[in-house]
Amino acid sequence: MIRLIFVLRRKPGTSIAEFQEYWRTIHGPLVARHAATLNVLRYVQVHTIDDPANQQLAVARGKMEAAYDGVAELWWTSREALASALSSAAGQAAGRELLEDENKFIDLPNSPLWLAYEYPQVNPIPEELVARENSPLVKLFFCLRHPANLTLEQAQLYWRTSHGPTIRGVAGAMRMKRYLQVHRFEDDIERDLRASRGTRAAPYTGHAEAWFDRADLALMGSTPEGKRAMQIAVDDERHFIDFANSAIWLAKERVFIDRR
Repeated sequence: MIRLIFVLRRKPGTSIAEFQEYWRTIHGPLVARHAATLNVLRYVQVHTIDDPANQQLAVARGKMEAAYDGVAELWWTSREALASALSSAAGQAAGRELLEDENKFIDLPNSPLWLAYEYPQVNPIPEELVARENSPLVKLFFCLRHPANLTLEQAQLYWRTSHGPTIRGVAGAMRMKRYLQVHRFEDDIERDLRASRGTRAAPYTGHAEAWFDRADLALMGSTPEGKRAMQIAVDDERHFIDFANSAIWLAKERVFIDRR
């Protein structure tokens, strides 16, 4: 499977509550209506929450970008399934309608998007976890850029083969429920989607996502084991992440389509 990751900033003059309400009640159902035409396998909205831990997570890494207001995540079975949908007349018409609606509430130039592959690192049994609105779970979203001294390939290789095992080694002390690495890959489809939206913000190297029980996340920072695990994670992140050009925050998920 492949994913489209679309990290969103709201239009100036719009509150985050207004943005998320429109996204959830108007745009989400619109995407769902076109899901079959666009071959979408799964569609999830990731809504940023106002939580003191957002600041704590960023401060632990020094200066970072401001959190985004949300993330749209869409899955396809393959690149071919996505390309086929976008090249059909019906798919192009659906794309135009969705883009017209995006313009109503999203600051498109400052909302980067990219295509990516998943690399699971810590999985529960069963694998599926969703940080629903009334669930004790929260989802940590960490979109990261690599430093100038590394290529995309070098950063992703370190992330996958060195940092992944490091996090697996401290996942228990961090009380982590699940952890995925989601790595960007360069593609003409990304270029076309960015051009149609006038996107100026650069895409990220990828993003990490992890699920925690909210109470466990608070406890992690108050135990010696949790503090040590967090320090190990942050120290290793410095090898391949440019913190000043990356962002981290907590969120809740709303699943609109799941045809897996």
